[in-house]
Amino acid sequence: MSYKRIGDYIHLVDHRNKDLAVTNLLGINITKNFMPSVANTSETDLSKYKIIQKGQFAYSAMQVGRDETIRLALYAEENPAIISPAYLVIEVNDKNELLPEYMMMWFQRPESDRYGWFISDSSVRASLEWERFCEIQIPIPDIDEQRKFVALYNGLLTNQKAYANSLADLQLICDMIMDKLKYIHNHQPLRDLIHLVNTRNGNLEITNLIGVNINKYFMPSVANSSGLDLSKYKVIKKGQFATNIMHVNRDEILPVALYQKEEASIVSPAYMTFEVIDENVLLSEFLMMWFQRPEFDRRAWTYCDSSVRGGLEWNRLCDIEIPIPDIKIQEAIVTIYHTLETRKRINEQLKNTIKPLCPVLMKGVVESLKLQKLEF
Repeated sequence: MSYKRIGDYIHLVDHRNKDLAVTNLLGINITKNFMPSVANTSETDLSKYKIIQKGQFAYSAMQVGRDETIRLALYAEENPAIISPAYLVIEVNDKNELLPEYMMMWFQRPESDRYGWFISDSSVRASLEWERFCEIQIPIPDIDEQRKFVALYNGLLTNQKAYANSLADLQLICDMIMDKLKYIHNHQPLRDLIHLVNTRNGNLEITNLIGVNINKYFMPSVANSSGLDLSKYKVIKKGQFATNIMHVNRDEILPVALYQKEEASIVSPAYMTFEVIDENVLLSEFLMMWFQRPEFDRRAWTYCDSSVRGGLEWNRLCDIEIPIPDIKIQEAIVTIYHTLETRKRINEQLKNTIKPLCPVLMKGVVESLKLQKLEF
């Protein structure tokens, strides 16, 4: 086994969507995955777009230097898709010499991205043109060895995807139960269920500054806290909520999150912090489940004012009514919710474990190559 010029094992394919038979338009993100295109295709001539088939690669030569990423993705779906004419479609010459999956594993290494950045040109777009890409050399072991590496990696991916599918089933159960609750008679306005909390960080004991993102999770604040008077910031404790009611109209989302850590944190004074009045009537977790529903965001959006920021006044938010089932029903739903959230965390851990596996496996290939050279 030795390093081989990749251009000797691959070639370009250029099949256009002339009869407009394919309508699934995809792009490539910097994580080397396909995604639905965000381009506005109205009045676009899709007959000029390139067709990509299972086992082929899409490659964007532009901005490799800027993004420090070789934007390459292997298409694995059975049905063909179309991609921008600016992309290149790559196909392996002979799958008995080089497996597409093995090649993709090699280019998922951070080292491959750094090398692509290093050899990209000095143009404004910092491109890695096809000719330069073909000069990249990779170790190509015996095809049986390639199959072993691919089988190991794919086996882990299959297990993770099966676990992810079970999450979708559990999410569906939660959604169906919550949908049915809309038809119970006991609906109450939020003003009867929650109240504001306004504890300030006057003694400056707390320094962990966090915010709420549009996915309704807490995150480390991106604000520059140097020079800020953190004594004015609001303290948030376990079981309390924080929400930013500005820009609700603009984002069509109410960024709100339930704080569940034991140690308190602080949020911007612009946030509203609140808590449930009586946990024997309404569970905080059940309320958070209701906040996570898209229809709640739509309702909040309709209650916004017409200012430039499109804010949602606190009193208007409190006008929104939600169904309040028996506390035993809430507890049962929250149990399912906790299971779902736990599995989501495990799924993320699985993905984060698999992600660095390609570099590890490919390091094994490189070390094997070094050993063969020494023995020689």
